[in-house]
Amino acid sequence: MNTMLTTILIVLAVALAALGFWLWTPDLSRDRLEARYFAPDGAYIDIDGVRLHVRDTGPRGAPAIIMLHGLGSSLHTWQAWADALDDRYRVIRLDLPAHGLTGADPTGDYSMDRWVALLDGLMDALEIETAALVGNSMGGRLAWMTAAERPARVSALVLVSPDGFESPGFEYGRSPDVPALMGLMRYTLPAFMLRSNVEIAYAEKDALADNVFRRYHDMMRAPGNRAALIDMMGQVMLVPPEPLLAQIEAPTLLVWGERDRMIPATNAQDYLDGIDGAELVAFPALGHVPHEEAPARSLPPVADFLDRHLAERRDLDSG
Repeated sequence: MNTMLTTILIVLAVALAALGFWLWTPDLSRDRLEARYFAPDGAYIDIDGVRLHVRDTGPRGAPAIIMLHGLGSSLHTWQAWADALDDRYRVIRLDLPAHGLTGADPTGDYSMDRWVALLDGLMDALEIETAALVGNSMGGRLAWMTAAERPARVSALVLVSPDGFESPGFEYGRSPDVPALMGLMRYTLPAFMLRSNVEIAYAEKDALADNVFRRYHDMMRAPGNRAALIDMMGQVMLVPPEPLLAQIEAPTLLVWGERDRMIPATNAQDYLDGIDGAELVAFPALGHVPHEEAPARSLPPVADFLDRHLAERRDLDSG
């Protein structure tokens, strides 16, 4: 009986070790990631101790557009839109702290107040007085909070499926409860598990290209990113948006996929009610990331909006 029990325990130990080895997902080296994702026009800019990964393209004298990605993403999500706009605009993209090649914030502070201050500092470093902000999801919240708190610095606002209103698990004035199992993400992140989460952002999961998913997976495995993301998620603190939205002076366009499974398109009405003069363009067949899922289809109304509201600034600069 003892021999049988010992044999069973050995088999279980071997099975658990094999499972752990299969699920273990180590970080990728920074050199390997930079070889894949750091472009010739990329740069690292130190802002208050954070080494921000930035891409800055287009004519320097043109009106500036700053693009802000969502949770778990990176500046690469905007590639198609940036390529189509930087012939006439200065387009700046950055990896937010805990994301992409930027990595963790040494202070451990992932609050929106900290991010607004970092964005303010980046604009100063790049000698940009005002810019149009384009933000998706979490980046959309950063965009509209910046427009509310730094109105003189925001010339126009494009909010792509922005977050900010409370929902189950995310209540005003209270940090969410991060499940203890999330801590395991530091050590394991199998591709099949992450893919199911990324696919939710698309209306049609088949539209998620293999190379795009690989980028998501790779960037999550950048040194320190997973631990930083867990810390960041525990610091989310929503505040009632209405008072801040009422302060926004910049012309605002809302962009939403009607098949968004992450932030419902019905939330658009909350922003239309809260931001004076805001406009909405909805895409019936797209999801949470229309700029990535169907960039050629989703960009035209955005480009038209920017051209209308930045034309005067462009003419003044060129004159």
